[in-house]
Amino acid sequence: MVKAMVNDIVIVGGGTAGWMTAAAFASVTHGRCRIRVVESDEIATIGVGEATIPPIKLFNQALKIDEDEFLRATQGTFKLGIEFVNWRRIGESYVHGFGTIGQDFGPVGCHHYWIKQQLLGARSDLGDYSVNTAAAKQSRYMRSRPDMAGSPLADIANAFHFDAGLYAQFLRQRAEQRGVVRTEGRIVEVVLREPDGGIGSLLLASGERIEGDFFVDCSGIRALLIGGALKEPYEDWSHWLPCDRALAVPCASVEPLLPYTRATAHSAGWQWRIPLQHRIGNGHVYSSRFMSQDEATAILMGNLDGEALGEPRHIPFIPGRRRRTWVKNCVAVGLSSGFFEPIESTNIHLIQTAVQRVIALFPGPVTDQAVIDEYNEQTQFEYERIRDFIILHYKATERVDSPFWQHCRDMSIPDTLQHRIDLFRGTGRALRKGMELFGEASWVQVMVGQGIEPRAYHPLVDALSIDELDRYLDNVRTVIGKCVKVMPAHAQFIAEHCAAGGGPRG
Repeated sequence: MVKAMVNDIVIVGGGTAGWMTAAAFASVTHGRCRIRVVESDEIATIGVGEATIPPIKLFNQALKIDEDEFLRATQGTFKLGIEFVNWRRIGESYVHGFGTIGQDFGPVGCHHYWIKQQLLGARSDLGDYSVNTAAAKQSRYMRSRPDMAGSPLADIANAFHFDAGLYAQFLRQRAEQRGVVRTEGRIVEVVLREPDGGIGSLLLASGERIEGDFFVDCSGIRALLIGGALKEPYEDWSHWLPCDRALAVPCASVEPLLPYTRATAHSAGWQWRIPLQHRIGNGHVYSSRFMSQDEATAILMGNLDGEALGEPRHIPFIPGRRRRTWVKNCVAVGLSSGFFEPIESTNIHLIQTAVQRVIALFPGPVTDQAVIDEYNEQTQFEYERIRDFIILHYKATERVDSPFWQHCRDMSIPDTLQHRIDLFRGTGRALRKGMELFGEASWVQVMVGQGIEPRAYHPLVDALSIDELDRYLDNVRTVIGKCVKVMPAHAQFIAEHCAAGGGPRG
């Protein structure tokens, strides 16, 4: 009988990427192949991936992970969106809330009716028409109620904040229970095989040699296999994404426990704030062309909400991606495949989608080149569309208070992003492209929040009279407000359902 699966899968590197990969592979292979994770305690992981986006729920569900158990194990909290402070102008903010904007009226999105109302002179916050945003602003949370069709309570979409190190430990335990073997050791040589030049084996400092059929590079920014051994080129996107450094430090928790990430723009970058049950994760992403490390550190440490719980760690990076992320018998997953600053919490998601693609195109003993090409084409599309969404946050700004923001306003952008901006400005449309990550609601919220004002709206909006338009939007906003009032406080919900070790600390 012909064997369709590989015999030995070797995952290089643990951390979030390695153990997400191992847990998923163990789940789908049902013990039919050997899975080994090679991880060195000498090599620290970056460990700043503490915020996620809603598709992470699908990954956990596929592994049959109980949500409350997961949150207790990872000191997790709920995330309804991201607040952007000082991005359009200093002193202004908006929220990119997950989920929908209002209730669509027929085939036309709610935001088109809102656009018309604004063009007629009304002034209302688009966030008032998002149940996620309205709840976030009041620090309230409850799980979605899919049984309440037609209610905004059925539209609640959430992700999580969690300790990425604890998440890796949680998944490691599950993976090892399914037969995954962890080997502690530092790799000193990657041996290529004949005749195709793929990965043949790994030599550890202990002298042990590990052979495999298929290798997954989860070695982080070092990219030990895909970049080091296979020499796959890296596309540098710093001409569009000017930040290339990050500082990270935790601080003590404060009240209230916010159900959202905050991204506050500074003079040459921005600061993240991610509330967990036991602490707040903080970081300052900045451009070394426009700011020194000492200045960046002072800004971060001077803008913490609680007492610092350590010294800040410095993380240099190059925004961009590998030209190909599957080469021969090696696929790169996580930071070895590319890096985006965590402004829209996409890095853990990119681990998830990479794993999903590998499973969909799972390799056999001999992998058809067409399978590899398909994987790389899908990966390229995903990265480039996320890239455009992140560039939008920098390009669409009215700030002129620093050389950094002047540079961002003046820089050239990809044609694909320029087309989206032109389409929205001219027509109010923000259409999703194929299987790209961010949908219409995300593009609309960020473009409006960053100050891109549409000159028109969908023509079918005019099928409603002005009075009907006003009643429709007033009803949407009123119903959302009533729904938010029935939600408990975020901290209360966690205390009742998924508190770790006695609940969140204020």
